Amino acid sequence: MKIKNILISQNAPADIEKSPYGDLKKKYSINIDFYKFFKIQNVSAIDFRKTKVNILEHQAIIFYSKNTIDNFFDLCKEMRLVMPETMKYFCSTEAVAVYLQKYIQFRKRKIFFSKDSSISNFHEILLKNKELQMLVPCGQSGANPELLAFLQEHEIRYHEAIVFETLSANLKENIDISKYDMIVLYSPNGVHSLKENYPNFEQGDITFAALGHSVVSALEEQGLTAQVTAPTDEYASITDAIDAYLKDNATRRR
Repeated sequence: MKIKNILISQNAPADIEKSPYGDLKKKYSINIDFYKFFKIQNVSAIDFRKTKVNILEHQAIIFYSKNTIDNFFDLCKEMRLVMPETMKYFCSTEAVAVYLQKYIQFRKRKIFFSKDSSISNFHEILLKNKELQMLVPCGQSGANPELLAFLQEHEIRYHEAIVFETLSANLKENIDISKYDMIVLYSPNGVHSLKENYPNFEQGDITFAALGHSVVSALEEQGLTAQVTAPTDEYASITDAIDAYLKDNATRRR
């Protein structure tokens, strides 16, 4: 199946032409549309307190996404919590670590991140700090399953903290899913939204690109298969993985 139309399950970047997706459009003469598959709603301080999780009892916080950072600090603001100077932050990628500086001042030995965006490197960093009690902010569906399995395997103390909820977007009334040859997914919530909107959906010739093992697993649970995945040892970003796939599967290349 040749790829001509791609649906990205995220909001469009501010300047598509200057983004990696703009490069793919020019390189392969393809059409790329953007539509966020779900929306995020903050958990209120009242609801969070019912979970009995004490944020300040932890010495470290693990972040996997920019959205989680925003929701976590919005909650802290509502609860009038100030992070102590001793708090350490572990970020899955450098991009997440850089975004964290929107809320805290960067200091050496305070923010840690995977230098090559690989899961294995990130796990190594966590292992070196396994004596810390860690907080894992997440959505109502829970934290990254691979992360939790790793923490449990190595007996690293942690608590999950639900700081946001996800609501599926109305896809079926806003997009024609059948026109796309490739769908790019960034979260298990995107997979759930797809199945919620199209309960009888069948993959057929559609190619799925998935960012992260949790997305791959969510697709498999629905009987679907990801042909393009990242991060891997070969491709650090999902756009790099898509680029490699399009070399053999785009309708044409300029």
